[in-house]
Amino acid sequence: MLRSYLPAIVFLFLGGAVGVAFAVLNTYIGPRRAARHKQDPYECGLPSEVRQGMRFGISFYLMAMLFILFDIEVVFLYPIAIELRAYGSYALAETVTFIGLLFVALVYVWRRGALEWR
Repeated sequence: MLRSYLPAIVFLFLGGAVGVAFAVLNTYIGPRRAARHKQDPYECGLPSEVRQGMRFGISFYLMAMLFILFDIEVVFLYPIAIELRAYGSYALAETVTFIGLLFVALVYVWRRGALEWR
C-alpha cells in the first residue's frame, strides 16, 4: 500500500524542500534595498493615494453583471456541444433558439447604451 503512495510522498517532500531552500536563499543572498514606495499598499491597480470612500460608477457594476450573465449563459452551451449527437436535432433546434435569444438580448443591451463605458 505504501509503495503506491511513495512517488507522491517523494514529490511533496522535494517540492517542500525546494520551496524552503528558495526562501532561505532569498533571505541570505537577496537584495536588501528598502524604499518608501515599496512599503506602500497597492491593490487592484489603484495607487495608495486613493481615499477609502471611493465609489465606483454604475457602469462598472452594469458591465460586471452583463459579463457574468452572458458568461454563464455560454457555459450552459458546453454540455450540449459535447453530446449533441446523443440529443439529436431537437437539442440543435433548442440551442439555435437559445443563441438567438442571447443575440437579441445582446443587441437590446447594446442599443440601450449599457456597453458604453462612461
